[in-house]
Amino acid sequence: MDLNRVFKVEEMKADITKRINILERRLELEGLKAVEIEKCKRDISDIKNQIWTTQKKYVDFSTMSALSDERKISLKRDVPSYPKYTLSQETVDYLKQPTFDIWHWEPNEMLSLLEHMYHELGLVTEFNINPITLKRWLLCVQENYRNNPFHNFRHCFCVTQMMYGMIQLCKLWEKMSREDLGVLLTSCICHDLDHPGYNNTYQINARTELAIRYNDISPLENHHCAVAFKILSNPECNIFSNTDKEVYKRIRAGMLVLILATDMAKHKDIVEKLKSIIPIINYNDPDHVQALKMVFIKCCDISNEVRPMEVSDPWVDCLLEEYFNQSDREKMEGLPVAPFMDREKVTKPTAQIGFIKFVLIPMFETVAQLFPIIDSTMVEPLRIARDRYENMKEAPTPTTTVKKDDS
Repeated sequence: MDLNRVFKVEEMKADITKRINILERRLELEGLKAVEIEKCKRDISDIKNQIWTTQKKYVDFSTMSALSDERKISLKRDVPSYPKYTLSQETVDYLKQPTFDIWHWEPNEMLSLLEHMYHELGLVTEFNINPITLKRWLLCVQENYRNNPFHNFRHCFCVTQMMYGMIQLCKLWEKMSREDLGVLLTSCICHDLDHPGYNNTYQINARTELAIRYNDISPLENHHCAVAFKILSNPECNIFSNTDKEVYKRIRAGMLVLILATDMAKHKDIVEKLKSIIPIINYNDPDHVQALKMVFIKCCDISNEVRPMEVSDPWVDCLLEEYFNQSDREKMEGLPVAPFMDREKVTKPTAQIGFIKFVLIPMFETVAQLFPIIDSTMVEPLRIARDRYENMKEAPTPTTTVKKDDS
């Protein structure tokens, strides 16, 4: 009996060992297959990139990689070649209005207008900014915006001008410190630095360098922050070099929060936070002020439809062009395509109606609860824009009458 048991145990051990060997071999083969699959995926990706490079039809896309550190802190030209403009009183007053037409200004003029904002708001005095350093910094910022259809230096100027206008309309200096105003304006200027023209969804789905670097967490916004502070790390461009360490620490922390707040993935939480504190808002509470500043920069970032139609309409074309560039590439690379970015599915009215109704109007109405002037100056133009697009959507499509050939 004992021998039989020994033989049975040995048989079982031999059988188990055989099965383990088979499984290990299978795992080894599967592992090799996985390696081959990954290699094939990389080869396919390389081929698609080559096809994309040779067949792209619309614009010469910038590379997806980040700019070199050298370029980020270098200036192609210095202050002596920076023309000085004398701004008329009419321009100075107009600059404070949300109706300001941002299309009539050349790059050098936009630099001068931004420079004026820092002087007029008392920020040059507040931070003891060297005026030459301010010019150099603005030049360096301008050079680190790419030539995208939408996310370019003019968009940066547009967002900053709207912030300047909101500061004036709401008399924010009565509610916030000059330091807060400086953080708001500087964050607007830096908020899309080195934007590659493809959104976070593309970065994550395409596994770009930025997505890998920032672990899929707001890769673009993190990159904008990094470029902003790389520029400020250059002593020739550091507008905050004359502030003490604690002030600079607060400025840096404030800018990081505001630029990261421009990620639309965080939109709902940010707006709901402000709504929750409106009944008890305390302008002496740093958390309450920060919640308000986050909504202010969001308002300015997506404020084009607040402007007159002749100013806002070209921006829609620019945005759709950038969307279509991305969706064309996503189709080429086999990546998911958002319907609102697909040239075969979206129109101007369909692109804007839902955005105005469900994103813009509720957010600006929230701000209007604190600053009633926003209702007439910003919410009402949004309602008009919504109605215009809805009428455009309902308008019958023109039909072409084909004349009968009598011959």
